[in-house]
Amino acid sequence: MNNKLIEVENLSVYYGQQQVLKEVSFVIEQGDYVGLVGANGSGKTTLVKSILGLVPISKGSITYHGSGGVHKGVGYLPQVAVTGNTLFPGEVHEIVAVGLLGKKRFPKRITSLDNQRIDIILKRLDIYHLKHKKIGDLSGGQQQRVLLARAMVSSPRLLILDEPTSALDPKVRTEFFSLIKKINQEEGTSIILVSHDLSSIKKCSSKIMLLDRELLYYGSTVDFNMNVNFVEGIHDHDHGRVVI
Repeated sequence: MNNKLIEVENLSVYYGQQQVLKEVSFVIEQGDYVGLVGANGSGKTTLVKSILGLVPISKGSITYHGSGGVHKGVGYLPQVAVTGNTLFPGEVHEIVAVGLLGKKRFPKRITSLDNQRIDIILKRLDIYHLKHKKIGDLSGGQQQRVLLARAMVSSPRLLILDEPTSALDPKVRTEFFSLIKKINQEEGTSIILVSHDLSSIKKCSSKIMLLDRELLYYGSTVDFNMNVNFVEGIHDHDHGRVVI
């Protein structure tokens, strides 16, 4: 049985003359929880955007198994600054509905079935009581759950989260990591969680992907913990450090 979701082979990406990714190869399988770790400038965001089809590939290939050869079935929670703009008019259910509109053909309308799916995901993430609240009135942790609901409402097989806890306090961050792990374990959703914080990633992921423009390590978290020398040589291209 083929459990592959995405297969990346010899992926290279250039921005002008600068090579951002060099011959990166890996496979994401069903049920994987991958912690994508690297310092600033290591190519993490570029790799994510390549998987999402948002940047052109210079060399190599990305194959999407079981999804018609395109990047369907992928949910994305981008890195966002938590907003405190109480004037933003969007209500929670409207924000989540955007996750369904992107996959619809014109005319794009939310149906009664769509509304049922929105209610289900709001209840699953324990934010149904916020359904008619403006997102600008919510706490940072609540906002992240709303954005997670938007990414999950279309039932993606793979969920990519880009630094999802960077603006959250430690307690809310721990709760959010627990929620993602539950989604992975109970629903079988594959996860790629991007972070520069290796210590946090190691506590929740089943696999580690260590990136510094090239792939330094990709394998089980257990094996990674037994071979800490993998961290040697990685550097922050902006600040000269990585959180270990």
